[in-house]
Parts: sequence; structure tokens; C-alpha cells
Amino acid sequence: MRILTLNPGSSSLKAAVVHDGAAVGWAAWQSGRSRAVADAVERWPRPDAVAVRFVHGGARKAPVLVTDRVVANLDRLVPLAPIHQPFSLEVAKQVRELLPGVPVVACFDTAFHAGLPDAAAHYPLPREWTQQNRLRRYGFHGLSVRYAVHRTAELLERPVDQLRLVCAHVGAGVSVTAVRGGRSVDTSMGFTPLEGPAMATRSGSVDPGLLLHVMKTVPMGPDELADALCLRSGLAGMSGTSGNLGEVRAAAAGGNADAALAVEVYVHRLRREIGAAAVSLDRLDALVFTGGVAEYQPETVAEVARGLETLGVRIGALEQSDVDRTISAPGSAVPVLVVRAREDLELACGAEAVLADLGNADLGNEVHRARTADRSEVR
Repeated sequence: MRILTLNPGSSSLKAAVVHDGAAVGWAAWQSGRSRAVADAVERWPRPDAVAVRFVHGGARKAPVLVTDRVVANLDRLVPLAPIHQPFSLEVAKQVRELLPGVPVVACFDTAFHAGLPDAAAHYPLPREWTQQNRLRRYGFHGLSVRYAVHRTAELLERPVDQLRLVCAHVGAGVSVTAVRGGRSVDTSMGFTPLEGPAMATRSGSVDPGLLLHVMKTVPMGPDELADALCLRSGLAGMSGTSGNLGEVRAAAAGGNADAALAVEVYVHRLRREIGAAAVSLDRLDALVFTGGVAEYQPETVAEVARGLETLGVRIGALEQSDVDRTISAPGSAVPVLVVRAREDLELACGAEAVLADLGNADLGNEVHRARTADRSEVR
């Protein structure tokens, strides 16, 4: 089966073709390019299905066929993921127009965390706010973490259901997840992708009292505050750069004190989240780094890991590489691994699962019925 996977990020659209579980083509475009989706569709032969990554799926626990009703429901989640959700919706809309009759499947980062234990999922807020279980921790980067967990099990030659892992997804967005037996049991991102460590342009966790103070004294409305926290904070806000970690490090090396402090804060807060995730487990079998920073900024991984001596972590020599590998030194109490982010493979798996559930023979009729029914119900 040939699956076209589309991964809308905060700054790019990544596309890949996965044929019977193996990636056979890959490309990327800047997210501002108006023809990015059309270019991706035209680049390869017509696929059997298209899988689109959605950051937020609400309470959904599995991928779903994209219909008008699904689109309408996902559109309601835009305020909870304003950087990513609108782009994913636009990508799904364009694909459905460009490839009529080809099933489009939505795969959700939040689905991996849908089974979080109550103690990890709930916020200590008034129960009249939380009794409908909507104001909760959803968690993100689930597609990346799921792949990293299974790949780590292969590298360690151990069954997934026996492993206790901490997985740090370190890219433009940053999150840390505690995984027990292949299931998320705690994660740093919460109701939105803003919570957790500092990120490229996002603030990460900030004392809500500080935010209330800013709103009252500036004054500042919620939309302006959201813009500041999502797009003008993190490494970008602290350093006065774009937020790209390589650029920030270069500025710091050139004597920019603000950039140097930004890197220190970034590393400190990532270490702190890793420590918090570790104590959500009864033991730690491995620490895993994945994402663009993990792959292309080995000095950052080393700097973070070398501050985790309390976990028994010892790091060996690091080099930039796109090979999945163990980077811990002999004698490290905990193996440390770097695993390439392969959300494309997870997206393809999700699409194949949906198609299998629907039944390939009746899939075309199913897509047509879903579209027709939804148009009569969604206004």
C-alpha cells in the first residue's frame, strides 16, 4: 500500500511516501509556500491514501477518516493549538480537493496520551471547571514519541511492554514524556503545546500569576498575550533571534549575553522536565532524545545529559549523525539514545489501520457516504 504522509509543522510542510512500511520518497517545503501541498501531491504517483498529522485531536484515541464533520470538530480545537491546527486543516482541505476519491486520514499527536493516569491528566482546578474532563492535560508529540519508543525497544532488544523510558522530543517544540510499557504515563505539554520546557518561540511553563500581572499592568488582552507566548517567547524572545537553536548558539559564541542566557535557560528547563518525568516511573531503563535538535545539535544533547548525573547518566563522544544510536558511555547506569524522528512511518501506520478497519473493498463508497452525510449536517 502506498501512503502519502503530510506533516505540517510550525515552520515547514514535510511530505513522504511510505510503500508497504518503507519510506521511498521525502521532501519538505517552507510552510508559507502557497503551492506546497499541490507540489507534494504532484511529486509522486497517486497514493492509496493520504495521512495528515494533526497536533490536537481532543479526546480521540485513534486516527480517523477525514470527513466534513471531522474537519468541523477539529476546527473547534484551533484555539488550543493556534500555530499548528489551522495549517493541518488547510492541508487536509487541499488534499481532499486535489485527490477526490482518495481517503484522507487524520492522525493525532494527542492520541498517544489519551490514556494518561488521572493524577497526571488532571489540573488542580475547581471541580466545576473540570467535571466535563475537557480542561485536562492532553499532551503532544505523540506520533514522534510512539515511534521513538518502539525503535528504542528494537535497539535495546527488549520488549516494549517491559520498558520504562523517558523520551525527550527536542525540536522547535520541546516536550518530555514518561512511558511505561509503551503507554504515556506523564508528559510535560498539557492543555496546549505551550506547557513544559522553553522552546524556539514558545515560552514553555510560566507562573500564571506572572501572566495575570502582565495582563493587568500592561494592559494586555488574551489574543495579544497568546501571540507573545506562542511566537515571541522562548529562545527567540530571550535572544532577539529567530529562535533557531543554531543561530542562538552562534550569537552566544559571538558574545551575545542574552543568547548565552537563553541557551542556559533552555538546557536547565529541559533537564528539569526530564528529572520530573523520571520520577513518574518506578525505574528508568533508558533516556531517549528525538527531534531535529537531537539529530543536528549534538552539543545540546550532551549539555543536557551531562547535567543528569543524579540519574546515573554518563555520555560518550557525540557526533552529528542521522543514524539511530546509543550515545551513553560505558558504565552509564542508564543507556541514552538518539533516535531519528520518523513521524512519517507512524502516520502511514495510522492510515493503514483506518483503511483496514473500513475494508478496502467498500472504502470508496464509505468516503462518498461520509462526505454526503456530513454536508447535510454541518453548517
